[in-house]
Amino acid sequence: MAATGRPEKPVDRTVPARADLAAFLRGLRDGSGMTYDQMARHVHGAPSKATFERAASGTVVPAWETVVAFVSITMTPKAWLMRSDICELQARKLWLAARRATRAPYYVHKAPDPDIVWGVADLSRALRDQHIWSGCPSPREMERTVSPGRLPSTTARRIIQGHILPVDPAQAIAFLNACYVREVLPWIEAGLRAMEHDRPHHVGTYAWFKAHQQMRTGSPDRDSQAVA
Repeated sequence: MAATGRPEKPVDRTVPARADLAAFLRGLRDGSGMTYDQMARHVHGAPSKATFERAASGTVVPAWETVVAFVSITMTPKAWLMRSDICELQARKLWLAARRATRAPYYVHKAPDPDIVWGVADLSRALRDQHIWSGCPSPREMERTVSPGRLPSTTARRIIQGHILPVDPAQAIAFLNACYVREVLPWIEAGLRAMEHDRPHHVGTYAWFKAHQQMRTGSPDRDSQAVA
């Protein structure tokens, strides 16, 4: 059933990836039969009606929290049982593509490949490139994304600027999680190669070796993973 209320303006197609996200969100709302006002009341105005409207306009890339609220509100109970994970996964992919299209430099065409990392300089550059590929989340946004204390915003900023590497594998995983990376094992293998190549006698190299062994045996210490 189509949502009632005044007709919406057409989706802004200026940025195709942003338009794809908006069209996806509008499809969810149309399927639910809800108005934006009803959606806002459902969450007590946080997000607001205007925020939901902008999210589905194609003129902005909404915050991820807004997208999650949009998806959860507009899905019926049956839909939640059948495809809630699939729907949120699709929303995440579209949201990341929209962020990438509006924030990343024009010359960035693909995600960095951790398999070609051999030294610490390669690792630093690959982490910076992953940050760009993930739509350049701000250091404060990255800090909020992961578990408290895992990635202070000042540390995230210095990693992004190329001034430092993560202090240990746990912080590297937190950085990757904040960049919405799903598979972190290739990155831990890259970090271990880089440390063994350039810092074979460094005290931190053993931490990378231990983290690699834990992940290979199925007992990693990591945050919840997100989709890249």
